[in-house]
Amino acid sequence: MPPVRTSEPDALDAALAACAGGDPEAFAPVYDALAPAAFGTALSVLRDDDHAAEVTQEVMVEVWQTAVRFDASRGSARTWVVTMARRRAVDRVRSEQSRRVRDQKDVDGRLAGSGHDVVVEEVERLLESAAVRRCLGSLTQTQRDAVVRAYFGGLTYREVAAELGAAVPTVKSRIRDGLLRLRDCLGVSRG
Repeated sequence: MPPVRTSEPDALDAALAACAGGDPEAFAPVYDALAPAAFGTALSVLRDDDHAAEVTQEVMVEVWQTAVRFDASRGSARTWVVTMARRRAVDRVRSEQSRRVRDQKDVDGRLAGSGHDVVVEEVERLLESAAVRRCLGSLTQTQRDAVVRAYFGGLTYREVAAELGAAVPTVKSRIRDGLLRLRDCLGVSRG
């Protein structure tokens, strides 16, 4: 079938009516002529290229599947497709809004139901930080330097050794001994 000129509504309407028979070749020019209008309509509602492309695809599949329902006496093919695209896009917006509201309610419910107390958590974190600082103060200087570089600086044994100018086995021993002293100081039981 030759390309359908969008400036000739009767030809487009006839091509859409021909699609009712299920011929994919009859649908190709209809798709080429109407998909841009569906995309433009969806984009004007959704303001997102990806969502508009998805809606356009859904609309064009629906046009293919329901071409038999098209009635040229009620409006042009372009009007029919643009109306479907607008309705789908509005449905998509409503669906997204509804999903966001549901998700927010879930989050709010979990936070309220869990007894989540930000103040208590912050106080506990501060107390734990103070205890760690106090216990770090109980380490020897060499242990403290190695532990701080490894656990708070994120360095490997090799990197700590390079920074401190010590052998890797020595750094490993300092870190191990320091961690044992921290465990005892913090009252952490072996698990």
